[in-house]
Amino acid sequence: MRTISKQLRYVEFLSFVAALGGFLFGYDTAVISGTVDPVAAQFGLDDLATGWYVGCALVGSILGVMFAGPLNDRFGRKIVLLLSAVLFLSSAVGCMISANISQLVLYRIVGGVGIGVASVISPLYIAEISIPEYRGRLVALYQLAITVGFLGAYLANFGLLSYSQSLVQSGAVEGLYNKIFATEAWRGMLGMESIPAVLFFVILFLIPESPRWLVSKGNEHQASAILSRIYAPEEVSVQIKNVKDLIFGEEKSDWRLLFQPGFRLALFIGVALAILGQFMGVNAVLYYGPSIFKESGLSDGDSLFYQVMVGLVNMLTTVLALVIIDKVGRKQLVYWGVSGMIITLIFIAGYFTYGKDMNIPSVFLLIFFLLYIFCCAVSICAVIFVLLSEMYPIKVRGAAMSIAGLSLWIGTYLIGQLTPWMLSTFSAPGTFLLFALMCVPYLLIVWKLLPETTGKSLEEIEQMWIEKGKK
Repeated sequence: MRTISKQLRYVEFLSFVAALGGFLFGYDTAVISGTVDPVAAQFGLDDLATGWYVGCALVGSILGVMFAGPLNDRFGRKIVLLLSAVLFLSSAVGCMISANISQLVLYRIVGGVGIGVASVISPLYIAEISIPEYRGRLVALYQLAITVGFLGAYLANFGLLSYSQSLVQSGAVEGLYNKIFATEAWRGMLGMESIPAVLFFVILFLIPESPRWLVSKGNEHQASAILSRIYAPEEVSVQIKNVKDLIFGEEKSDWRLLFQPGFRLALFIGVALAILGQFMGVNAVLYYGPSIFKESGLSDGDSLFYQVMVGLVNMLTTVLALVIIDKVGRKQLVYWGVSGMIITLIFIAGYFTYGKDMNIPSVFLLIFFLLYIFCCAVSICAVIFVLLSEMYPIKVRGAAMSIAGLSLWIGTYLIGQLTPWMLSTFSAPGTFLLFALMCVPYLLIVWKLLPETTGKSLEEIEQMWIEKGKK
């Protein structure tokens, strides 16, 4: 009988450490919101240059996911996580001391590469060290860490802004410290990321390499030592045998395995869900929420307050998803969550169409947005990283996740660039109706093509795809 309490605590610790990559992901993505106006003013940026400053990290993220898979499969999960920590730290320090906009953009791209690497490797590592019946909530811990990173960035920006104002008023500090934390506070906002980056780098030395990767490289002795801290002694040999049977069986190819019938379907599902998920509106709301709220007539202050509420609900709902994902199941969460997204998106479009004419209070718009974020966070946001981390064969898991992750980041970049254009071209009602329409193919793919993976081991999931390929 597995001693769940002790072994689960160990797995939870490993998952927590890996999930710090998600916190850095969230912080690096959100911290930019507090720096856009002062950076644009200081360096004299026009609209196009300001957009490039905001979006350049996403280009780095695309580069990160392209290289994460091959590096991951060759050097292991732990080494690549350490690399992501170094990238985050380099970006934070570099942005803080940048002499011009070119250097600032360069270091933002470096941070984006760290985001891309972490988005692939952190959930993958968690999935590979998890006990099957707890894997969903442990991988969802990564998504929770991202939302906490968002909130942490907002709080850091607010705190540093208040601190900088007090320093300027007192005039008591001069030199570099004054430049970073007072007269050019945006440097402190970007530089604060160095604190969690250093913590992430140091604490990574306390976790082992993925035992499944070690088996794939023939290091069974070390893998057994790690697995013995997760499984009962009699189960360790079974776990190793299951992994070896899949790795060293008759099938010897690696990349070509992805294009066999069953795994080709898995790759298509992963790519489709990653892209479609970005065009269902969630990142448009998280990135452009204040601008969208102002379209309804709200002031800057009210728009910012509403956005803080959106971020808070996003984080709290992710906690709920973490608790229930292994009980309710991946597909059920998607069914209910995406259905709720469609309904709330239609209500949001309706408010923008009729709200002003009917004098409907703006609090209703906030309620619709909060319900929409609730439905997103409890379904597609929590499920996507879990699915991508568990649905591919071990021989090409890193490479397959890179392909799906690349699709996710391309979709994120596109929605970031297209949302202002869509709001201008289609108006707010048309944009949100388009988001609702994009929810439909997502639901159909999950319903018709995706098998339920809740409670199954990674080897059992791989066997499911093999069986699908034979039909």
